[in-house]
Amino acid sequence: MAHVKKNDEVVVIAGDERGQRGKVIEVLAGKQRVIIEGLKMIKKHTKRSQQHPEGKIIEREGSVHLSNVMRADLFDARASKRGNAQPANA
Repeated sequence: MAHVKKNDEVVVIAGDERGQRGKVIEVLAGKQRVIIEGLKMIKKHTKRSQQHPEGKIIEREGSVHLSNVMRADLFDARASKRGNAQPANA
């Protein structure tokens, strides 16, 4: 079971997106990953279809491993307890 749920406010604590804050859109429990709103943006190339006769490049959120995120309230409590750590960017 994951320590974060859908609609939780989380902070990324490791990786390229470290320090970024966002809302959980989806939890992929089988893969132990979460999708966070506005983070880890990827470009998905789509095939031609009736909606997009020439194809299209769609930008959407990628996933982040569960071990690299922490609930924002716990992160802020830890930061204030240490005294020297800055809260993550909003």
